[in-house]
Amino acid sequence: MKNLLKEKIRNGVNCVGTFIELGHPDVTEILSHQGFDYLLIDGEHSPMSLETMERMLRSMVGTDCTPIIRAQWNDPVIIKRILDLGAHGIMVPWVNTKEEAEAAVAACRYPPEGIRGWGPRRAARWDPDYRDTANEEILVCVQVETQKSLDNLDEILGVDGIDACYVGPWDLSNNLGYSVPPNYDNEKFVEALDHVVKVAKKHGKPAGMWCNFDNVGWAVKRGFRFNTVANADSFLSYGAKEGLRRARV
Repeated sequence: MKNLLKEKIRNGVNCVGTFIELGHPDVTEILSHQGFDYLLIDGEHSPMSLETMERMLRSMVGTDCTPIIRAQWNDPVIIKRILDLGAHGIMVPWVNTKEEAEAAVAACRYPPEGIRGWGPRRAARWDPDYRDTANEEILVCVQVETQKSLDNLDEILGVDGIDACYVGPWDLSNNLGYSVPPNYDNEKFVEALDHVVKVAKKHGKPAGMWCNFDNVGWAVKRGFRFNTVANADSFLSYGAKEGLRRARV
């Protein structure tokens, strides 16, 4: 197994992806050819089944776009099944402590480094080296969504095997008692974001966040370098609106 996204992260590349919540392989096939470093298939909030996710991963074969899946929860059974589909990485929501970060890493690694059971199915179907490379190559990203996560971030990112962190700005703003959607003019909220970047840089691991079309440049300038831009729904909506705007002259 070779994880191109993880190699880019090691080399300090500013990596850009997008969220996929539309459950069809045509979506991942089209977007994986557009130049994104990774596609983040959402298993937490979308209605997608594992069968659908597997078809979507298959549609990305032959591209340099890395398939990542956000798990429903920090659950070793869920994570194991997602990795067995062939995902090259996991995003784990709601990680608030060092122990929870360690559990996420353990769920992604085969013994003796972890507790992942053997049965990689599609992941190893065409890869005879999968067992020897998976522990090192699978990317583990944790989400920062609460004050507790902010408070414990130094310990969380100090866990061996955590490769990146990612801010869910809507959840973080909501859980800090601020507005939803987030107000990026709120100094306290921006201080929280800057804290994430500072701690991530200390550990040599990239921080990312969900961005829209308007603030992704702002996020990059603040030091976030593992960002997602909008989502497949937004691209579909934007394209439709733009086509209509040009047509109704």
